[in-house]
Amino acid sequence: MAETTTIRISRDTHAQVARLAAERHETIDETVRRALRALRQDTMAQDLRAELTDEESSWLDADAG
Repeated sequence: MAETTTIRISRDTHAQVARLAAERHETIDETVRRALRALRQDTMAQDLRAELTDEESSWLDADAG
């Protein structure tokens, strides 16, 4: 495992993460890493669903050549 640090979370949150990690047969670190990736992906998906600005539309409609 890489170098570690400590973060403060509630006992309830720790129990939930530990339970989920055990169900997935992975470490808490792996579970948290997956959760962070899923959150980043969700943010990207929200950005992609947003309406294009006028500037973005103009750029996409520009003649390439």
